[in-house]
Amino acid sequence: MTTTPAVHRDGVSLVSELMSWFGNVPMQPEIKVEEYQEGERRIVRADLPGVDPDKDIAVTVDDGLLRLHGERRAEQHDRYRTEIRYGSFERVLSLPAGTKPEDVTAEYADGVLTVSMPLATTTAPQQIPVTHREPPVE
Repeated sequence: MTTTPAVHRDGVSLVSELMSWFGNVPMQPEIKVEEYQEGERRIVRADLPGVDPDKDIAVTVDDGLLRLHGERRAEQHDRYRTEIRYGSFERVLSLPAGTKPEDVTAEYADGVLTVSMPLATTTAPQQIPVTHREPPVE
């Protein structure tokens, strides 16, 4: 079986270009993540090679969400083809219940962003008493 290679022009496949003509938003670079527990902390690791963590990565905590935002900048040189996606990227993940921004740490090393936060604290269910109000007497 013979396959025909995708045709590229200036580093963009014609399929991607055709999709953009039909109104689709160009694909943004995606962030691959893994999440796991290490001791009493939840760890989120994101593969972000080729970015400058001082200029191109923002980690924010807002309303129970962890937002990883950044940009992979294209290098300027003649390309025959590329499989690397450049441009802005964003990934939003839910935080463990009760996570405060000051409890979250982020570190970038060897192309990997590691974000660490405490695990959710589990509390026993609490029963809330229901009060009964008598209707006013007329």
